[in-house]
Amino acid sequence: MKQEEIKEKLLSEFGTDIIQDSVDFRDQVSVTVSREKILDVCRFLKEDPELSFNFLSFVAAVDLLPKTPRFEVVYQVHSLKHNHRFRVKVLLEETAETSASIDSVVPMWPTADWHERETAEMFGITFNNHPDPRKLLLPDGWTVHPLRKDFSLYGTDEDTPDLPA
Repeated sequence: MKQEEIKEKLLSEFGTDIIQDSVDFRDQVSVTVSREKILDVCRFLKEDPELSFNFLSFVAAVDLLPKTPRFEVVYQVHSLKHNHRFRVKVLLEETAETSASIDSVVPMWPTADWHERETAEMFGITFNNHPDPRKLLLPDGWTVHPLRKDFSLYGTDEDTPDLPA
């Protein structure tokens, strides 16, 4: 099944309210999905017999600052049975009152576990209902998120306490 056919199948199943945008760049189609329906779309991608996306290659994020919404969470899925790949994106906003958050896809693909943990740690995005939200890379006490665009290139007192002030 071609990438464009996968996109059309998603559009016919979910409509333009949920599949908000699609981009075709160098024969790789990606769709942008509403945050609230990410689990439904992922479940469909995995369980539909024509698609069978049974492997999640990665989860990552992009900080789009100064644009709003600020974050883009990217999921790359792969069907070993049909040997095709597909990319799903979700736009997330962070406000002064609430952090950027999205539901965890670990129930669909256990490989999302460490990917989501790393993304949460590096960008400060919360993955709701994640089975093990412990940090992987940074010390437990740190509250900084080094891959955000507003993170100081010189570090902070928290992450570089040994540097002179």
